[in-house]
Amino acid sequence: MAHCGADAVILDLEDAVPIAEKADTRYAVREALTAISNCPVYVRINPLVAATSFSQAIGEADLEAIVCSNLAGVILPKTERAAEAQQAESILNRLEHERDLLPGEIDLIPIIETACGVHHAFDIASADTRVSRLAFGAGDFTRDIGVRWSRREVESQYARSALVVASRAAGIEAPLDSVWIDIRDLRGLTRSARMAKQLGFQGKMAIHPTQIEPINTAFSPSREELAFAKRVVAAFAAAEAAGEASIQLDGQMIDYPIVQAARRLLELAEALGADRR
Repeated sequence: MAHCGADAVILDLEDAVPIAEKADTRYAVREALTAISNCPVYVRINPLVAATSFSQAIGEADLEAIVCSNLAGVILPKTERAAEAQQAESILNRLEHERDLLPGEIDLIPIIETACGVHHAFDIASADTRVSRLAFGAGDFTRDIGVRWSRREVESQYARSALVVASRAAGIEAPLDSVWIDIRDLRGLTRSARMAKQLGFQGKMAIHPTQIEPINTAFSPSREELAFAKRVVAAFAAAEAAGEASIQLDGQMIDYPIVQAARRLLELAEALGADRR
C-alpha cells in the first residue's frame, strides 16, 4: 500500500482484529509504523467511548502503544459526540508531552458512522481539538439506521451532505468519504467517488491497492475543468482591469464566487500535479 499512490496508509486495530488478538496486534502495528517510511501512516484505534469500560480501555491502550514519532495520525471510529474527540485530544496531548513529540503533531480524524454521529457532526468538527477533517463510514452507518448499503448509496446521501455542511460551517477541511466495499467493482467505485466529489468531499478511503487509481482520477480536475477554470480567471482579470466585476463566458455569468471556485480548482490541480497531465 505504501507504494501504490495513496496519500496515506491506515493500519487497523479495530474491526479487522479479534478482541483476543488486540494486544499482540498493537505491537505488530507499532513495528509497521517504523517500517513504512515513504508514506504517512495512520492507525485506526478502537472507540474511546464504548458500551463497556473494558472496550473503552482497549482504545486507550491502543493510543498508549502506537503514539511515536512515526505516527502521522489517529483514526477515531464511531465518533458520536464532541467529548470523544476531546478525550482523544487530551490523551494525545499527554503522550506527545511524555514522549518529547511536538504538541499537536499527530493528526486526529473522527469517523462518523452512526445517526448520532451525523446529528452531532458540527459539534465534533468545532470541538476545539486538532481535528482538521472528518471521515464518513457507510457500512456502520447503514447498519445503524437499519438499511442495506446499496450500490447507488442513496440511503446515505443525506448523511454525507450533512458532514460536508458541518465541516464547512466549522471552518475545517472537507471530509473524506467512506470506502467502497466491492474491490471487483471498479465502475461502481468510480461512480461513488465522483458522487462524493460532487457532494463536496475532498477524497475517499480505499481498502485495496487497485482502488487507488480510480479514486485519484475521480477527484482530480479533468482537462476540460482545468481549461475552463484558466479561461475564467484570465477573462475575469481582463474584466477587472477594465472596471467590470461581472462578465459572460460561453453564455455563463461569471462573478466573484465563480472566479474564486476556479482559482481553488487551479490551486488543487497544482498541488496534485494535475495541470501537468
